[in-house]
Amino acid sequence: MGSFQLEEFVLRKQAKTISPGGLRKLLAAVRKGAYPERDRVIVLLSVRAGLRACEIAGLTWGMALDPNSRISSVLDIHSRIAKRGSGRRVPIHPQLRSALCDLMRKSKTASIAPDQPVIRSARSGHMRANSIVNWYVTTFKTLNLEGCSSHSGRRTFITRAARSAHRAGASLRDVQILAGHRSIETTQGYIDGDTDAQRKLVKLL
Repeated sequence: MGSFQLEEFVLRKQAKTISPGGLRKLLAAVRKGAYPERDRVIVLLSVRAGLRACEIAGLTWGMALDPNSRISSVLDIHSRIAKRGSGRRVPIHPQLRSALCDLMRKSKTASIAPDQPVIRSARSGHMRANSIVNWYVTTFKTLNLEGCSSHSGRRTFITRAARSAHRAGASLRDVQILAGHRSIETTQGYIDGDTDAQRKLVKLL
């Protein structure tokens, strides 16, 4: 197993998915923080778009805006910010779109340059990936959400996408593309099991 595969394996094993109740708790907590609009986007880029910490840190407004400088219908994740060059286009969830619009309105500038970071540090520069990871560690610890990490939102996104794929006429291959994985086996490893669904499935056999 290569170093990249080992890292992905460790992250998957350590990170729990976020329940709907846990997500509500998380979003309620960030509303009370020092940077509520920014922090809400950090959460939703992970849970609703499946972005890694390095992608959240590297995302610029040019990847989220259309030619008219409005929030686009998709996030254009450039390969230069993605792990192992796994660039891709991810449709923007309505909840994430609303959060991005709020963050744009919060900006003090009249217009946002395409190369400006979506997620700014306290000093207005790019937040580093390690800072995103540490932000999640601190936030989850404060909320007593044990077993969760910066990878939990991404695992949640992939798991929910896989479970809902049949309703959209999609397949696991579509989930793989959205996740930016090179192999479908990696995507399968991210999907959390559902014991209730398993019981129902066995009863149907």
